[in-house]
Amino acid sequence: MSTGTRTGTRTTTGGTRGTGGKGGGRAGGILSGLAVALGSVLFLGGFVWGAILYQPYTVPTGSMTPTVDAGDRILAQRIDGSEVRRGDIVVFNDPLWGDVPMVKRVVAVGGDKVACCDKQGRLTVNGKPIDEPYLLDPKAPASPTGFSATVPKDNLFMMGDNRATSEDSRVRLTDSDDGSVPRSAVNARADAIAWPSGRMGMLQRPAAFAGLSGDGPSAPGPLKAVVAAVVGGAVLIFCGAAYGPLARVAGRRRTAR
Repeated sequence: MSTGTRTGTRTTTGGTRGTGGKGGGRAGGILSGLAVALGSVLFLGGFVWGAILYQPYTVPTGSMTPTVDAGDRILAQRIDGSEVRRGDIVVFNDPLWGDVPMVKRVVAVGGDKVACCDKQGRLTVNGKPIDEPYLLDPKAPASPTGFSATVPKDNLFMMGDNRATSEDSRVRLTDSDDGSVPRSAVNARADAIAWPSGRMGMLQRPAAFAGLSGDGPSAPGPLKAVVAAVVGGAVLIFCGAAYGPLARVAGRRRTAR
């Protein structure tokens, strides 16, 4: 009787362990499935969201060096021209500027008077000097040649950050719009450099124009949230998919013991 009792106890104990292991396995399988499903939603949703909001462009010239170089691949948020603010780097198409998308910085908007240079060699907008640390040579005059222009309503005055070589609104001052570009010509606003890998990163909104009257600098687009959704989704998919193989390996090790 004593032996039978011990045997029954061992059998019962073993059954309890087995049932607990299977229950844990089922719960783990459900959680791993949910992780893969949620990860897929985030991953695919992030890609779709990004494709709707953003478009990649290749910078055609070195006129925006050092901010962006010729050949850099940038991600630009699709926007309406009415959303453009001073200091923004925009992508635009204007037949007078050529047949390819151009990338320049907006330094003045409709109604502004833009001129260069003051006694310290700075650009002025409505008489206010603008410090431009993003220029290729911040210590040099903001423009090798002096100029003055009043920007027509609903237009934008464009300049490159490489002022010595940039062919921008300054060289088109004899045009009917004083070299400016219609807001309607703007396709997108640059948010980040996507390639080459050594230059990847968000493009900063300059604080230099914040003190001017009117609309302040534009807010960054949702690119960080888009990237977070894609990366987070990929991590969830990987972790969920890895659970099954890892659980089987762990089960074999327990059986071997």
